[in-house]
Amino acid sequence: MALLARRARKAVMAKAAAPAPLPQRAGELAIPAHFTCPISLDLMRDPVTAPTGITYDREGIEAWLDTGRGVCPVSHAPLRHEDLVPNHATRRVIQDWCVANRSRGVERIPTPKIPVTPVQASELLFEVADSARGGRCAGAVARVRALARDSERNRRCFVSVGTGRVLAAAFESLAGAGATGALEDVLSALVCMMPLDEEAARVLASSSSIGSLVAIARHGSLAGRLNAVLAIKEAVSRDGAFVDLADKVDEVVDALVRIIKAPICPQATKAAMVATYHLASSDERVAAKVASTGLVPVLIEALVDTDKSVSEKALALLDATLASEEGRASARGHALAMPILVKKMFRVSDVATELAVSAMWRLGCKGSGDEEAAATGCLVEALRVGAFQKLLLLLQVGCRDATKEKATELLKMLNKHKGLGECVDAVDFRGLNRLS
Repeated sequence: MALLARRARKAVMAKAAAPAPLPQRAGELAIPAHFTCPISLDLMRDPVTAPTGITYDREGIEAWLDTGRGVCPVSHAPLRHEDLVPNHATRRVIQDWCVANRSRGVERIPTPKIPVTPVQASELLFEVADSARGGRCAGAVARVRALARDSERNRRCFVSVGTGRVLAAAFESLAGAGATGALEDVLSALVCMMPLDEEAARVLASSSSIGSLVAIARHGSLAGRLNAVLAIKEAVSRDGAFVDLADKVDEVVDALVRIIKAPICPQATKAAMVATYHLASSDERVAAKVASTGLVPVLIEALVDTDKSVSEKALALLDATLASEEGRASARGHALAMPILVKKMFRVSDVATELAVSAMWRLGCKGSGDEEAAATGCLVEALRVGAFQKLLLLLQVGCRDATKEKATELLKMLNKHKGLGECVDAVDFRGLNRLS
């Protein structure tokens, strides 16, 4: 912050001292100093002036304020988004300069669109709410969506006046009335307002809303299916969501698992994993339901070769599913389960390492009868692929208390079978057969 402020102050001083600096190289066009933003030092495209009299490019100063710094970068005087005033005079001079230098490859900056005001946003929301009762809100919703996508400033304005709650209520009203034609339109505008507040998420978790979201996730357009999964994630990620869903949980799980098994895009897959994780971790019966869909082998296979973000989400979902007996049985029957969990330790992130340890601990914990024999087999396999050494290293480098307890228990369990498993290189699994 201090470095950026110093740069801004130097730039302002340079403007006063040398309003038209010479080009640094022959033939290079110099941008007049008073046309550049003190933050980015680039040509301003949408100049705005703060109460201190200093002009910035809107993108640069709004990005500065969005980081939580509520002061002017140069003067350190208090500054808010609403204090910024468009500097039309400077913009027109910059545009004239661009036109005059068109032959030198300078393109004219476009005139910025007028941003939405809170009053205009509120009026549009009243129109959405009124027209939703008659099932004819497509036009108003389309305007909300277009304006929100036009700029981040517009989106923040709509969020500030409660657009998420209004659109969620409109979606619920249309779903209850059976007006399926407008649902995807409302949904596409709703995702622009995410993350949603508690009230909007609760409305989406209602019986009529969640039923329509599941239907769109299964049979909607590709964009509609993505938006439906994002909305379901918002609805199930809050506290108490499991209770609100009631008898719709199985339908939601089936729709989410379908997206994970047959991906439509990475964003939908990640959102489906997060939503399914929240449901599976809320109740062991849901974890058993997830396991019964055959998702455990899919998650294990996905962990073989995927990026950090997907690995963390897949491990979290797998760990939550292993809380059920059905989930553990499915994982213990897969040849790659223990090897891939051991491999992921220290290779992805600290979060992934802790999730892998938790999943290994669940697989190694013994029940009775067949489960005890299967757990022993997992422990022996873990020894073969180097789990003992990695767990010792984890305790040495440090981890959270809960992970430390599980790692210690795992070491004790592994120590009982140390003579049965011979450690092999856990890095290369090309010789292991995959079982689906």
